[in-house]
Amino acid sequence: MSLETVKTFLAANAPDLSVIELPESTATVALAAAAHQVEPGQIAKSLSLRVNGQVILIVTRGDARLDNKKFKDRFGVKAKMLEAAEVQAHTSHPVGGVCPFGLPEDVAVYCDVSLQAFDEVLPAGGATNAAVRLCPQRMAELVNAQWVDVAQG
Repeated sequence: MSLETVKTFLAANAPDLSVIELPESTATVALAAAAHQVEPGQIAKSLSLRVNGQVILIVTRGDARLDNKKFKDRFGVKAKMLEAAEVQAHTSHPVGGVCPFGLPEDVAVYCDVSLQAFDEVLPAGGATNAAVRLCPQRMAELVNAQWVDVAQG
């Protein structure tokens, strides 16, 4: 029901936004970029990590990778991705549909500054065929995200 939690979140916090559901999978950056006819960087990739026992989400541009040194400088520990089996349990979203909307309250969200290169980005929408179109600043504001610089480049 992750798609429903995203729709409920948007209805309550951003009723002007809607979830775009497609018939095909958009579970990877390449698939999502092709389906939405945007460059891969505009796909807002959500990474689920554990930092000092807490689950966090970092949203970065789709063609970026985490920079281990920047991450350790910011968070004080080495980046540790959640195992695939843990992702849905901790975020309420399936792998390939993880997004910053409709998360459990104990998951902190961080947006990487790499997203600011775009006027519009597309994070997933809680399902492997769903997304939301919005500007990066609005996404960060909706989920009370902190801006960080942890991506390469």
